[in-house]
Amino acid sequence: MVHHAAHPAASAEPGADLKDPSPNPLPEGEGFSPSLPVGEGRGAGGPDEAALEAGRVLFAAECRFVLGAQTEDHLPPPAGPEIAFAGRSNVGKSSLLNALTGRRALARASGQPGRTRQLNFFDLGGRLTLVDMPGYGYAHAAKDIKADWQGLMFDYLRGRPSLRRTVLLLDARIEVKASDREVMALLDRAAVTFQIVLTKTDGVKQADLARKLAEAGGLARRHPAAFPATLATSAETGEGIAELRASLATLAI
Repeated sequence: MVHHAAHPAASAEPGADLKDPSPNPLPEGEGFSPSLPVGEGRGAGGPDEAALEAGRVLFAAECRFVLGAQTEDHLPPPAGPEIAFAGRSNVGKSSLLNALTGRRALARASGQPGRTRQLNFFDLGGRLTLVDMPGYGYAHAAKDIKADWQGLMFDYLRGRPSLRRTVLLLDARIEVKASDREVMALLDRAAVTFQIVLTKTDGVKQADLARKLAEAGGLARRHPAAFPATLATSAETGEGIAELRASLATLAI
């Protein structure tokens, strides 16, 4: 059983205490492959029909729940490629996962944001594993819960050889928070490739969305572990879902 101590707050934002608990980050480049296939997104020309079809076929496959891990010793053995989904509580992660897989209830949002405290693993047709990570940055989560899931999140991100990419979700309707920036810095230190994906774009005016996409692109350029292509998505309207499927399909076996 792995026990984690609570970490001190890193900023004035409530719940933004996402400090790396270990003084020894992975050596630069370990676990981070800058040669991964470049995905497609706005400003990148968009995926072609073949890539879109590959994404459609992959995510049309059966997607089944494998297990939920609350401690590092409960993690399943590394096997095929894994894609993790991370974001602040209420960012729309569950809705996005359901939209990607075409299921209504594959992932369920917690009735109490900030209380989900395990990594949920889903097998996608034997070709890709989707990992639903606990939300971070919720102001009213109890300190023991924050310490619990933060410790597990750090352990998973830093030591998972099968993790090919983390999809970092940012709510397009609000500003980037301190906790988001701290997670990006953590992913840089852990040398884990991450792709910024905006959510809930159906609630944003076009001019504001263009500004948010430019901001996301700027963030990606400033982080060495960031995937170059950013995407704007809406689980409500389906915007960007096919493009995200195509991008992730390049990592499947």
